[in-house]
Amino acid sequence: MGSGSGSLDGGMESLNSLKQFEKQHPLDPNLPLSLEEYDQVEIALNRAHNVERGTEIDRVLAEDDSPYPEVRASVRNFDVDMPANTIRAWTIGMLLCTIGSGVNMLLSLRNPSVVITTFVIQLVAYPIGRFWDLIFPDRQFNVCGVKFNFKPGPFNYKEHVIIVVMSNAAYGGGALYATDVIIAQEIWYKQSFGWLWQMMFGITTLCTGYGLAGLARRFLVWPAAMIWPANLVNCTLFYALHDHSPSDPTRTNGWSISRYKWFLYVFVGSFVWYWFPGILFQGLTWFSWITWIWPDSTVVNQLFGGYSGYGLMSLSLDWSIISGYLGSPLIPPFHAIANVLAGITIFFVCVSLGIHFTGTWYADFLPIQAVHAYDNSGNIYDASRILNDDMQFDEAKYHAYSPLYLPTQFALAYGLAFAAVAAVITHVALYHGKEIWTQWKLARTQEDDVHMRLMKKYKDAEDWWYVLLFGIMIGLSFAVVCAWDTNFPWWAYIVCIILPVVWTVPVGIVQAITNWQLGLNVLTEYIVGYMLPGRPLAMMMFKNYGYLCMAQALYFVQDLKLGHYMKVPPRTMFWSQLVASIWSAIIQIAVMNWALGNIPDVCSDTNAHSWNCPSAKVFFTASVVWGAIGPARMFSGNALYSSLQWFWLVGALAPIATWFLARRFPRSIMRYVSMPLVFGSSGMLPPATVMIFYCWGFVGTIFNYFLRRRKLGWWLQYNYLTSAALDCGLIVGTMVIFFAFYMSETRAPEWWGNVKIWETLDMRNMAVKTILGPGETFGPKEWI
Repeated sequence: MGSGSGSLDGGMESLNSLKQFEKQHPLDPNLPLSLEEYDQVEIALNRAHNVERGTEIDRVLAEDDSPYPEVRASVRNFDVDMPANTIRAWTIGMLLCTIGSGVNMLLSLRNPSVVITTFVIQLVAYPIGRFWDLIFPDRQFNVCGVKFNFKPGPFNYKEHVIIVVMSNAAYGGGALYATDVIIAQEIWYKQSFGWLWQMMFGITTLCTGYGLAGLARRFLVWPAAMIWPANLVNCTLFYALHDHSPSDPTRTNGWSISRYKWFLYVFVGSFVWYWFPGILFQGLTWFSWITWIWPDSTVVNQLFGGYSGYGLMSLSLDWSIISGYLGSPLIPPFHAIANVLAGITIFFVCVSLGIHFTGTWYADFLPIQAVHAYDNSGNIYDASRILNDDMQFDEAKYHAYSPLYLPTQFALAYGLAFAAVAAVITHVALYHGKEIWTQWKLARTQEDDVHMRLMKKYKDAEDWWYVLLFGIMIGLSFAVVCAWDTNFPWWAYIVCIILPVVWTVPVGIVQAITNWQLGLNVLTEYIVGYMLPGRPLAMMMFKNYGYLCMAQALYFVQDLKLGHYMKVPPRTMFWSQLVASIWSAIIQIAVMNWALGNIPDVCSDTNAHSWNCPSAKVFFTASVVWGAIGPARMFSGNALYSSLQWFWLVGALAPIATWFLARRFPRSIMRYVSMPLVFGSSGMLPPATVMIFYCWGFVGTIFNYFLRRRKLGWWLQYNYLTSAALDCGLIVGTMVIFFAFYMSETRAPEWWGNVKIWETLDMRNMAVKTILGPGETFGPKEWI
């Protein structure tokens, strides 16, 4: 009787706690328990015999756990005392950090390329750690009073986390962004500031964001509502690799296979399957079967082409296409997927159809979607034709050549990017303003969930550490922009650094809830184009400091949340991320300089082995377009795309309407509407296409709506692990094919499925209503 009474009291206490949590997060789309469900649970708790009925709600009330089911399924609600800050973790971590940084930097200069991701590191580190255990004894050494142990117990998941976090901090986003600026500067602008400047530039662009991340962790790491869905995949994989126990079929819809075995099966299947779209039948990548029937029909290729058209009735059976641009569709919650699909359907299908087929923005002469800008002859814009011999903008050449024209969806994407940047500020202020203020006041004393309470046993990295780091990086950055002839004034750097300071928390909140990051790349290009016209190098540096600092800060924040979930001491996280970042910047700058000095004809279009620096070339072209031509000639006054400026206002006002409706009808669908996502769906388009978004959304809907609703036990146990296995199999398959075929210049089998599918108008970006003849042009005779 006493036990039942205790359970009842504990259940009522947990119920009250959950009710209070729900009141603090009234419009949280990830919170599964509504007030109506709370009432049902309260009735059940008042009946002693129903207290332990085994439902999901009862488990939440009976256990001290997260209120979010995906977090409960992926993260343990207890801590195990095990070492994390070990010689083993640092040695393996720095080794993989060095190899990954160097290889990623080198391969980024080649087209096509391949990237070593943190999933690869997570896989590789496990057998290395186990092999380490076979070599070294579990014995404490004492050298001159310094005690250490090469093997303080078996290789554990906290050490594994440290290794992965070091790699993610070093090259989670691929090669160092700053190297694109340096390569463009040296190869095309014929300007070099030397190794010291390069090192300082690379380190400051990485580590300024780390200072911001630490200061933002009270808003983005500690609150339970900031779930960071991508981390749940990593957590699940860590546990699967280190725990091979079978699943409980009573909780997994009858499945008893262990997570470890399931991961291996899906991993192998993903690896084997990628050989089909990757090499054997490349038509599976862009399965636009209707265009294969009518390869030369303009309208058919515009409507049904998946590559440069609307992709109606097209699909992809290539996981690299489905997940490569937008991330795995198994990770974001369904409400995020629905918002993205709504934005794509409204703007990039309905609105875009109206714009394109009425000939707006000279659409008759341009493809619907492409990654390139075009000139008035319908050819890809040749930026070299508007530069003088010193690679500076020549206005006379510009007026003799052509204004810039954008494909319909590309132009629309700029307008939506304006709207998304404005919407995220309004949205976060309305939906999360009170939470932000509360978290600012409470700081680390907030009693949010079990994970925060468990982490309080460890000494935290002090705020002043991050403030000091941020201050040092700001000082070094001033030296970078002022001590060399960069044409980047000090006041512009102040404006530049304000952008990540303002937007890191709002963008981070959206990403933590939805797994979707809104980029500042368009905003930084837009601002610097107005502030510093005709200064392409300054434009590239402004974009690096303005955009990358926020993006890198969110990489660091995501890793801090990973350490939070896995109960890794915060001070160990601080030093591992910081040291790995600085070391990686040094390695990547060194490898870049070696490549530029030792690879013949590097970064040239005629390079015999495709070492033509594709990423740096895109960066250079953007510097010409935004730093030389500038946004004023595209968006101001009577410019062709000036109407897109209205999207700033639309983006700022739209969240106000949805917020009022969500407050008025809190249990309606309006609770799940997120205007930053609706507008921000354009973030990866181009290069992603409408077809890619729909394939991504279709797979995500199957897993995160239908399977989650109908097979919740299976979904909780295997969904995130399936995502990790699919990605890992793809990455390993991609690397094997890259080195076996592309590096050796071995051709794929030549047959219809690998040849003819590339000959449609869609795949050639030629699905254009009006093709001009030699010497013909379109558009105005004079332009600004």
